[in-house]
Amino acid sequence: MRGRKVSGSLKSLWKTLANIFAGWNCCKPRVLTFDEFLSIAPCTTGKHSAVSKPPAVVTQPTATEPEPVRIPAVQEELSTKSHPTHQRVPPAPAVEPESDSDDPSFSIPPNTACRRRGCGAYSSPTTASSREEEKCIYHPGHPIFHEGTKGWTCCKKRVLEFDEFMRIEGCSEKSRHMYVGSGKKNEAGSTGEKNLETVRHDYYQTDTAVHASLYLKRIRKEAASVVFSSPKTIDLDLPTADNTRYKASFPLYGSIDPTTSSFKILGTKLDLDLIKDGGSSWPALRADDTRTGGIIQTGKAGRA
Repeated sequence: MRGRKVSGSLKSLWKTLANIFAGWNCCKPRVLTFDEFLSIAPCTTGKHSAVSKPPAVVTQPTATEPEPVRIPAVQEELSTKSHPTHQRVPPAPAVEPESDSDDPSFSIPPNTACRRRGCGAYSSPTTASSREEEKCIYHPGHPIFHEGTKGWTCCKKRVLEFDEFMRIEGCSEKSRHMYVGSGKKNEAGSTGEKNLETVRHDYYQTDTAVHASLYLKRIRKEAASVVFSSPKTIDLDLPTADNTRYKASFPLYGSIDPTTSSFKILGTKLDLDLIKDGGSSWPALRADDTRTGGIIQTGKAGRA
């Protein structure tokens, strides 16, 4: 038998071969048109048949599995040891959330920041001032930072810069600010301010200066204090609008010139420009930091 019968199945096969080379998977010739495809000489001989031969089904012999041998006494003992009984632990008592308003029985210290997100208001310096005319505009949601944009979960506005994010006006309003709240901390006599033991920092240096950054958000510029008390010490008192404070004596690795050194408070950090008292390289910023032991090169690298 030589030749092939042109049927609807071949035409449907040809549609799937459009825009590509056509041919048979049993031989190598490839053409571009349907007429050339039909004129390809067959590569195999055999007897004529009116039906397609189905593929042979290969059956694999199944191995007979041996029946398991049950030993009741041993099996029950192992089952008891492998599944010990668990005692139910009673749930912990629910903690009552702190109220979202100030307790009238507590006094409000002057220049205390409102604890609601995005408000940024401070209590009056005079404790005898009335609170009847207060209006707190704040964000009840949480900050969201996603793919470079910044905003709040409670409103739709999104910005790119952090300074613009800090200036997004609140979307909710209450008649009074919340300066101290009414939680357990206030019952113990505390104003709710949290003292930080350390903050994250990094730095880079040149031949004449060290440029350092201490990362602390929302530092209150009017209440912050940065004093270059000695060539190797900086006294820091950094209160924030989030009722946190970083107060410490910052020990420097090398000596600086306090008269020419400077600082700048930004929205997310404190920048320090420390002028070196000598041209030696600093392997660390703080005197108590772990030193890497590597050689730090400043300035432009020389050519080999």
